[in-house]
Amino acid sequence: MFHRVLGALSRAFLVVVLIIIPSMLLPNVSNDAAQVVALVAFFGAALTFFEYVSAYPGLVEFRDAPPFNRVRFTSLFTTIVLLSLIARGTQNPTIVTEFVTAVGALIGYVLDFPYSPVRLMILAMPDGSSVQELEMMREAAGMSYLISLMALSIFLIVLRLGHWPSRSGSFNVWINLPTFDPTAGGDVVERLKRDARFNIVIGFLLPFLIPAVLKSATNLFGGLGTTTDQSMIWAVAAWAFLPSSLFMRGIAMGRIASMIAEKRRQTYARVDLDHLPA
Repeated sequence: MFHRVLGALSRAFLVVVLIIIPSMLLPNVSNDAAQVVALVAFFGAALTFFEYVSAYPGLVEFRDAPPFNRVRFTSLFTTIVLLSLIARGTQNPTIVTEFVTAVGALIGYVLDFPYSPVRLMILAMPDGSSVQELEMMREAAGMSYLISLMALSIFLIVLRLGHWPSRSGSFNVWINLPTFDPTAGGDVVERLKRDARFNIVIGFLLPFLIPAVLKSATNLFGGLGTTTDQSMIWAVAAWAFLPSSLFMRGIAMGRIASMIAEKRRQTYARVDLDHLPA
């Protein structure tokens, strides 16, 4: 019980750090914005703590199947930190911010080709955006998209080398997939495979759909600008993080379906051997 509470507290602390990083790194953050960030950080920490301190399932999937959530959190954490440094460099440049901005600019130019997700994010900028704002969006989009691709690659490597989730012990579907009901009807393996394919397809389409949605919402919300740095950071981070997260979820569910199918084959083979005549 002590280790569970300690783990929940450490995860809640990391969530707080993740949420407040932009406010800590960006200059000239208003008091109202800081209060909103503190409130969101409090609720995020409370949700994380009660989720991980409980022995029963909640909202977080693959809670007891590391390193699924660790890879996702690390990718989001890295994205938020680097985007915050890029935004900080526009007002208070340092050697670190200049280096991160240069790397983001290089990646952005490489990934900025016709119909690419990075190009679509740049086109989602409001009409009349300055050259500096477009450059900043290219740098942020390129950096965040590269991190999402690296996170997906790392997860695939861990999946292959670590034989996930078999080396993590027994896999509890009830705990790790709280939104999946095995008794809802139909074959569990087929439903898992169908959900896996659906998540992969949505993960592939989201980088192209999100810029279109942002562009169409310009009249309602004023478009995706870089005048509010925190909004830009979280919007670009979500644009890159959500597709890779859905990709990993689909791959993980497909792996679980294969594991269940393999267990079935072993069980059926064992039953057949038991019924063979002596």
